[in-house]
Amino acid sequence: MSVRPAGFAARIAQWQRAHGRSGLPWQETRDPYRVWLSEVMLQQTQVTTVLEYYARFLRRFPDVRALADASADEVLALWSGLGYYSRARNLHRCAQEVVARHAGEFPRSAEALQSLPGIGRSTAAAIASFCFGERVAILDGNVRRVLSRVLGFGEDLASAANERKLWEHAREMLPSRQLHESMPRYTQGLMDLGATVCLARKPECTRCPVSELCVARGEGRPEAFPVKSRKLKRSAQALWLLRAQARDGAVWLEKRAAAGIWAGLYCLPAYESRDALCAAVPARARPKLRDDSPFVHVLTHKDLHLHPVIAPVPKGSMSGAQGGWFGANEWRQLGLPAPVRRLLEAAQAGD
Repeated sequence: MSVRPAGFAARIAQWQRAHGRSGLPWQETRDPYRVWLSEVMLQQTQVTTVLEYYARFLRRFPDVRALADASADEVLALWSGLGYYSRARNLHRCAQEVVARHAGEFPRSAEALQSLPGIGRSTAAAIASFCFGERVAILDGNVRRVLSRVLGFGEDLASAANERKLWEHAREMLPSRQLHESMPRYTQGLMDLGATVCLARKPECTRCPVSELCVARGEGRPEAFPVKSRKLKRSAQALWLLRAQARDGAVWLEKRAAAGIWAGLYCLPAYESRDALCAAVPARARPKLRDDSPFVHVLTHKDLHLHPVIAPVPKGSMSGAQGGWFGANEWRQLGLPAPVRRLLEAAQAGD
């Protein structure tokens, strides 16, 4: 038996038309390249932050072929500061595969889209729904919250089996008519409702177009949904960052390994202790080491306690296959972790 509340999809679409978010650049197109780019950027990132990056990316990479032809370093440089850098690496790989395997045209089904790097089930569904009107469900964080509340779905979503059940319910609740028009409107409406009304804390139920259908509101406990018991524990790590600076102002940067924190980015050399950092510096430069103010950089599940150490060193005293000296006009064009970029910009401003 279907769990779909009568009129649910129609109410969501009507509400979106009248009250949903509009005017965002990726809402004004059905170009899968632009929709895909926005969906990837919006993962774990606020709309206001994405707007600037989205416009900058499109100026430099107006289509998927331009992105595929770019170097990985150029892509990471434009992404620098947006965080979650695996998204940028997968974005680049995906563009290359679209060009190589699909002649520069994105597949038109969610199933085929999922075969591309970095495109998961919900992102594939969003692209297929917005661009091609495919009748396919999304289940990002906002949509998961809306549907679990409306249905009173109280099973623990830490369980893969329960997550699959909610996916099934999400499919049942999709529109069934005039899909080319109704699917984009419905999909956007669910996203907007979760982002602006059906909030994680203090949901604004009086503004909700489906409040009369909502089991969680009827029970008087919307904030009890969704249920997910398993939470990742936060950890902490201390790193000492060496800012080796030559007489002409150039800094030594090293490209990090392809796995781990800041994978593939250029970075100040990082060490697990100050002693390890000292050992890596030429002996004659050690008396000139100067500690800058330490600070904390917050990642999703880890706090990085960063300790910058400044060392004036001659260029010939640093070496490494993955490293090099970069002046201000050069390092600004590299993919750098946000805290490293801030450190270098602050040092440049103070010189």
